[in-house]
Amino acid sequence: MKEVFRFSFSRTFLALFISFAGASCIAAELTIAAPNAVKDAVMKAAERFQQSTGDRVVFIWSGTEAITKRVSDGDRFDVVLNTSTSIDKLTAESHLSPGSRVDFANSSIGVAVRAGSPKPDIKTVEGLKAALLSSKSIAISSGTSGRHLTEVFAKLGIADQLKTKIKQPPSGAQIGDLIADGSAEIGFQQVSELVHAKGVDYVGPLPTEIQSVTTYSAGLHAKSAKQDTAKRFMKILADSESAAAITKSGLQAIP
Repeated sequence: MKEVFRFSFSRTFLALFISFAGASCIAAELTIAAPNAVKDAVMKAAERFQQSTGDRVVFIWSGTEAITKRVSDGDRFDVVLNTSTSIDKLTAESHLSPGSRVDFANSSIGVAVRAGSPKPDIKTVEGLKAALLSSKSIAISSGTSGRHLTEVFAKLGIADQLKTKIKQPPSGAQIGDLIADGSAEIGFQQVSELVHAKGVDYVGPLPTEIQSVTTYSAGLHAKSAKQDTAKRFMKILADSESAAAITKSGLQAIP
């Protein structure tokens, strides 16, 4: 009887061990909220992360304003990518872990027109001003770049003249789509969102005097159950190999 008990116990223990070992090898699924402006660069980092760890990455793509609202409202992601200002705001609200912010890219605002259309001279502020006044329709985002441009139009003294021309879609919308389908003659958004857009020609960045640079950062959600996995992804996102993909996407890598 004792021998039977020992055999049964050993077999049970072995089954439990195999079950536990198998469960520990199951790949983690990392959920990341990220703005469209960093999509190309971040996807490259995700591919490397998945290849090196075997873990899976699931992205929820949106605009910066929409991401901030979702996290503030209680939606939980393992990692949040957003503007550094939004990351700091969400950290102050205790949604993200203090000290977890990792800056990985800077972005400038660019200008685009429909493919095949004449490209306006925007190298100077006066040239840009003339292009705006002659355009029948202008598209700007509802995010960081849109807020900046609203201020620029006011400073240039043309806000009232442009008021009826402005088209400002909800957060997350691609300005390139409005330009491509003819809804807007000229559009403004982060360079990385315009240089790869189909149906548009990228004209160039805003003149230096009125340019605005946005820093994109990653933050660890305070309630993530995959803290170590999330930190590994954030480390890859900010390494030197990712820097090359970031630059290629139209962003500026942060050393």
